[in-house]
Amino acid sequence: MTYCVGIEVNEGLVFAADTRTSASFDDVRVYRKMHVFEWPGDRVFVIMSAGNLATTQLTISRLQRDVDDPNAKHSLRTFSHLYEVAEYVGDTLVASQVKMKDEAQQSGVNVQSTLILGGQIAGERPGLYMVYPLGNCIATSPETPYLQIGESKYGKPILDRIIRPETPLEDAARCALVSLDSTIRSNLSVGMPVDMALLRNGDLKISQKMRLEADTPLYAEIHDTWSRKLEAAVHSLPRFPWEPQRAPEQTPGPLPVMPPRRAPSRQDPGDAQGQQ
Repeated sequence: MTYCVGIEVNEGLVFAADTRTSASFDDVRVYRKMHVFEWPGDRVFVIMSAGNLATTQLTISRLQRDVDDPNAKHSLRTFSHLYEVAEYVGDTLVASQVKMKDEAQQSGVNVQSTLILGGQIAGERPGLYMVYPLGNCIATSPETPYLQIGESKYGKPILDRIIRPETPLEDAARCALVSLDSTIRSNLSVGMPVDMALLRNGDLKISQKMRLEADTPLYAEIHDTWSRKLEAAVHSLPRFPWEPQRAPEQTPGPLPVMPPRRAPSRQDPGDAQGQQ
């Protein structure tokens, strides 16, 4: 399974994705699910994927082929508006699914994929779209300034409680990591390492990009701090009528040591461009 989340706030966009894929219980691998296309100063796009891996690879390869072909009628470089790019990516996704379906129709394999597309074109503000298997797409809104694909339910609560258009970009990034961490803790089909990218409004390039392993100091500190603060918050909630009231000066005792996280996953076998 997969979990990817994209967040749009006034300051820019946040992208975060896990890297675990599994064909069966004993066939678990690491593949990059975040793909970056950028032409600094002109435009930048990030595509995250969930669903059939072969379909995703074919879609990304076709997008790259069009970019590399100077005679291509359409490519990520030829459109003036982000919604046009979303439509083009949707068309490419549908064509890839049709090809994969023709090859896999005898095996009963589901070849559908869902994408999150985000980015910015010079002259426009950043935007975020979800591209469905049918090729149609939806954008974020001020009421719902984030999009999720894959195993989304475990990481949704913090997004609903915290994310607003006015949320600072780095706070949105921390929420994205906590959202991933909550999902990894509750679902074995989502796993480390985590890829994250930030696109600040107006930069027209990826502002920050990083891969976080389970033992990366930043991720480890966020994981432990969130777990301990959450447990401390539960201890501080109002007590039931039948419980003895805690003295004003009394504070909860030290929290127990958190259980160890899962070991880091194997290295991403993707190429230098981050293609699956």
